[in-house]
Amino acid sequence: MATNEEKHDKHFPLFYHYNPIRRLFFSNPKKYSQYITSGQTIADIGCGPGYFTFQLAEAVGPTGTVYAVDSDTKAIKALEKRAKKQGYHNIKTFTASATNLSFIKDESVDFILADGLLCSMAPQHQESAVNEMKRILKTNRKAYLKAARASWSYMSQTEWKKILEGFTVEQRNDDSDTGAFWAVVSRK
Repeated sequence: MATNEEKHDKHFPLFYHYNPIRRLFFSNPKKYSQYITSGQTIADIGCGPGYFTFQLAEAVGPTGTVYAVDSDTKAIKALEKRAKKQGYHNIKTFTASATNLSFIKDESVDFILADGLLCSMAPQHQESAVNEMKRILKTNRKAYLKAARASWSYMSQTEWKKILEGFTVEQRNDDSDTGAFWAVVSRK
C-alpha cells in the first residue's frame, strides 16, 4: 500500500463528468444556486470540465464571476472550449492545484464549491487546499464541500472531521449509509 507521501491527486475521465446518470441520481448542478445571487464571485474548485461551472455562471449573471479551477489541463481546455462556444464571458479558468490559489485575492469570494475535490486530493495536499479556501472566502459567506466515500477516495471519517474543524459548520451529512460526506461551512 502506498504511503501518504506516495499518493497523488486523482483526475477522472472527462466522460464521467457529463454522465447523464450523475445528473439524475447524484449531483444536480442547480442545487447550488440557492447559495448564490446575481453579481457575486464564486470559486468552483476542482471544476473538471465544468459540470457545475455553467450553472454557477448562470446564477451570478453577467455581472458576476466564476473562478473555474482544476489541475487537469484537459478538463480546463474542455471547459474553455464549451464556454467560448456558448458565449460565457463571466468564467475565468485556471489550471492550478487547489493548494495554491494565489490568483484569487484574500476574502474576495462569496461562495466556494468544492464538490469531489478533497476526496480526490492526496492527504498531504488536503490541509493546504482547505487553508486556501479559508483565505479566499469572505467573512460570513459559505462554502459547499462534498467528498465521496469510495474505494478510490482519499477521504476517511477522521480526515473529514479534521477538515470541518477549521470551519463553522452550518449543515452537514455524515450518514454512514450514503456515498458521500457533505457540509455547508463558513469561516470561523
